[in-house]
Amino acid sequence: MVEEKLKELGILIPEAPKPLASYIPAIKVGNLVFTAGQITLLNGELKFKGKVGKDLTLEEGKEAAKLCIINCLSVIKAEIGSLGKIKRIVKVTAFVNSADGFTDQPKVANGASDLLVALFGEQGKHVRSAVGVNGLPIDASVEIEMIVEV
Repeated sequence: MVEEKLKELGILIPEAPKPLASYIPAIKVGNLVFTAGQITLLNGELKFKGKVGKDLTLEEGKEAAKLCIINCLSVIKAEIGSLGKIKRIVKVTAFVNSADGFTDQPKVANGASDLLVALFGEQGKHVRSAVGVNGLPIDASVEIEMIVEV
């Protein structure tokens, strides 16, 4: 079902991005899968670089959050073999590289949350934190980590 929704939305799940440092992209513990933070990499290139509210608009921040979720789904798929095994999205944590005074981190994170609900319906609704930060690896605009039940 989720694979069909992805096709309907024109979203391709890419090959899982390679880690930027010494960590693994996802780990399954019991019936939960935890992802490492995923940034706005697409085909090995950084998209959406810089601070939201200065270098990027709120709308661009939302698109960056969507790309992070797509990358999270990619590393989950690599860990468990199929996105169809996801029973529920449990938690999303969004880190937003924020310009001074920018306070719309929850709206940026909505880009990710709204995509998850579009893909998973009621099972896509989740708890969430949206945090403004002063910087992210390689000047990414957004980084997201998530926990799913399988």
